[in-house]
Amino acid sequence: MNNHNLLIYEFDELYKILVEIKKDINLSFEKATKQKLPDLNSKTNCLVFTKKEIPGLNNQIVFNDFPIPIFKLLEKINIEFIRKKFHEQSDITIGNYNFNLNSRVMSFGENKLKLTEKEINSILYLFKIEKEVKIQELQTEVWGYQSQLETHTVETHIYRLRKKISKTFNDQDFIISKKNGYKIKKEK
Repeated sequence: MNNHNLLIYEFDELYKILVEIKKDINLSFEKATKQKLPDLNSKTNCLVFTKKEIPGLNNQIVFNDFPIPIFKLLEKINIEFIRKKFHEQSDITIGNYNFNLNSRVMSFGENKLKLTEKEINSILYLFKIEKEVKIQELQTEVWGYQSQLETHTVETHIYRLRKKISKTFNDQDFIISKKNGYKIKKEK
């Protein structure tokens, strides 16, 4: 639970319990004030625990059943931070497209395209490098092939991926073919 903050809003019982066991848990926590609430939606590493739901506030956990055994409380906190991290890591935006890495779906507006694991890995690798990537580099880094092998796997794979993207999104330029490799176009 490192680098995560637990904010406790109008829930003094929970705050007192956490103060008592602070030395035994690896969690930072503090009381949240009414003045802090509007800024909390922009924070990505915090959860707000409260007794009553706060309209319009993301990242809140409402505890209706209290008291709760301490181990269940800590388990609940841990699970919520894991769930939050999972969701944060699963959705990314590249150019105009949203990618759900868990379901391997590329979407723009109402259009969705299911991708294979190699397709999503290829797109992510091209996106992270942010420059033209040589075919041999994709072959080694995404497929795990040795660069001495003579194969057209990468070219065929990227050709088919570009065709799928073009058919679904009418975008022929998301993956740009360059003289020595490929590149992702960041914006449409």
